[in-house]
Amino acid sequence: MSELTIFDSHTHINDPAFTTDLPDVIKRAHAWGVKKMLVLAGDEASFGRLQQLWQIDNNIYGAAGCHPEDAVRFNTTELDELAQKFKFPQMKALGEIGLDYHCSVEPKIQQEVFQQQLELARELNVPVSIHNRDAFEDTYRILKAAHVGDFGAIMHSFNGDTSWSKKFLDLGMNLSFSGVVTFKNAVEVREAFLATPLDRILVETDAPYLAPVPYRGQQNEPGFTRLTVEYLADLRQLPVEKFAKQTYQNTLKILRI
Repeated sequence: MSELTIFDSHTHINDPAFTTDLPDVIKRAHAWGVKKMLVLAGDEASFGRLQQLWQIDNNIYGAAGCHPEDAVRFNTTELDELAQKFKFPQMKALGEIGLDYHCSVEPKIQQEVFQQQLELARELNVPVSIHNRDAFEDTYRILKAAHVGDFGAIMHSFNGDTSWSKKFLDLGMNLSFSGVVTFKNAVEVREAFLATPLDRILVETDAPYLAPVPYRGQQNEPGFTRLTVEYLADLRQLPVEKFAKQTYQNTLKILRI
């Protein structure tokens, strides 16, 4: 297996799903070429586990934010507590935040919480990791109004077509591709990937979710970023080492590492 340099730009190895074999998961990730990871925390428990990960591996970085599914619990106290998390130097992004119209939380509440966190990201001058599900129009409208290009933004697990990829790229955003791009029915996502400039592409697992083919439906882990990298490099007809290094450098740049 050739040596690669990969950055998993969005993973949840602080999820309870990894409680029993976390050291092995990290070891396998490094063996497969995943040198660094951005781990997302959505509540106090997952942030506590993120802090423990920093003691294990100094190539693990953090992000925190209120996921749209949890928007009903968000208030000014939570906003202040979120801001305090960025006193840690390992914290590199605010997220994942955004809109999810597949869940039961009222869209208006989601939008208000989304906007509050975008304002905080501007104040902190940190990039944001964006979650979007069934909410392209409103996600784009809110991001455009926030001028996210000023502080940086990543469309996490991008799942749109080329018309939407162009809109988000025009806002100055980066697009992150997960195992979804390997799914048979993800034709539009692959077309969007092929139309995205190389210097705006990130890769991710979203582990424990969205495992790429041939592990679709199984528990995902950071090491599987390699499978997505190999698949995408082949789509672009690029040497896998070159593509891996480019996405690694792109991630360092957006996260200011």
